[in-house]
Amino acid sequence: MTAVACNNLEFGRTRFDFSACGCSSNASFDRFSVRNYAKGTVGNVNRSHKARKLFCFRPEIGPPRMFSTKTPEALLPGVTDTPPVLDLKKESRSPASLTNLFEGVAEDLLTLNKNLQSIVGAENPVLMSAAEQIFGAGGKRMRPALVFLVSRATKEIVGLKELTKEHRRLAEIIEMIHTASLIHDDVLDESDMRRGKETVHQLYGTRVAVLAGDFMFAQSSWYLANLENLEVIKLISQVIKDFASGEIKQASSLFDCDLQLEEYLIKCYYKTASLIAASTKGAAIFSRVDSYVSEQIYQYGKNFGLSFQVVDDILDFTQSAEQLGKPAGSDLAKGNLTAPVIFALEKEARLRDIIESEFCDTGSLDEAVGIVKSCGGIQRAQELAREKANLAVQNLQCLPPSSFRFALEELVKYNLERIK
Repeated sequence: MTAVACNNLEFGRTRFDFSACGCSSNASFDRFSVRNYAKGTVGNVNRSHKARKLFCFRPEIGPPRMFSTKTPEALLPGVTDTPPVLDLKKESRSPASLTNLFEGVAEDLLTLNKNLQSIVGAENPVLMSAAEQIFGAGGKRMRPALVFLVSRATKEIVGLKELTKEHRRLAEIIEMIHTASLIHDDVLDESDMRRGKETVHQLYGTRVAVLAGDFMFAQSSWYLANLENLEVIKLISQVIKDFASGEIKQASSLFDCDLQLEEYLIKCYYKTASLIAASTKGAAIFSRVDSYVSEQIYQYGKNFGLSFQVVDDILDFTQSAEQLGKPAGSDLAKGNLTAPVIFALEKEARLRDIIESEFCDTGSLDEAVGIVKSCGGIQRAQELAREKANLAVQNLQCLPPSSFRFALEELVKYNLERIK
């Protein structure tokens, strides 16, 4: 028997305190140092896992549970075992779409879209108009979709026949928090467009935008308190704190060429992965699965969130200005150093000189982007994104096979295909 441990990341001198997020403090932890990446080494994932059965064992909950990792043909035609290691270069796959991946929760998302504006409240017409502006801009709704996918993948374990009202309200709260963070991000980044529409601060001014974001954070907190689940309240409240911590860390490290990879990953966790991890674990908690499963689902959200952010940071260098909706290398231009830059700085001293000059010379930004692309920064960042994706897929293997677990796995692959 193999006891599958809850992963805890140790970043040099700094370790995430997952106890605040509900991760069991007495679990055994697999540790690895991300400094291996800085040396050009990607941590190994067990590539010899070929077993058809995965044993999930915890002494305190009695006999081990055994789930087949082979997907039933009736559910997934033409699909065999989902490999624990993702290698898109070797896979021949048709491009996925979020519409297809979210098909199983399409009705859930439709209901969410109808409820979003009403739960913001109509006390203040300006705030309501600001909410309509950003909610009406659409978006992928990835975070609430994750809530619904995890909810449906875990409810079968305990015999729930349908999603609870807590599941649905959690998805709405998560989207409100995400939207509030976008409003504030646009103010901080001085962005004029979001999803093809003018941003709230561009339409109504910075003062209204900040207040609108604050209001939505407060409104989501009120709905969160009404869920009356202390574990989930603590989990989601920590996310709001993490947002602020991430912005402060980013602002204090602009143009800092000594920024370490582990510091970058902590910032990615605060700004992106924290909310995704809380979304998935909160859904599992409301399904009332045991703590081992909810911890693994938390790890899935964390690892997927880190992979997602690294991919976004790669696209800032590889996509065109038209695809990005902003100039390529715009994060670098603002002094925000991401994984591709951190890796490239190890290879090319000239890049440090350009960044520390804050791109004062004409053409220096284009030169810096060229260096990042030519000296392997993009490739090593891709390895980092794949490594986090591998861990995310492994975290899902304690769920019984279903179309919803399959969609969660495919979402990880879909993210990687953005940089294929």
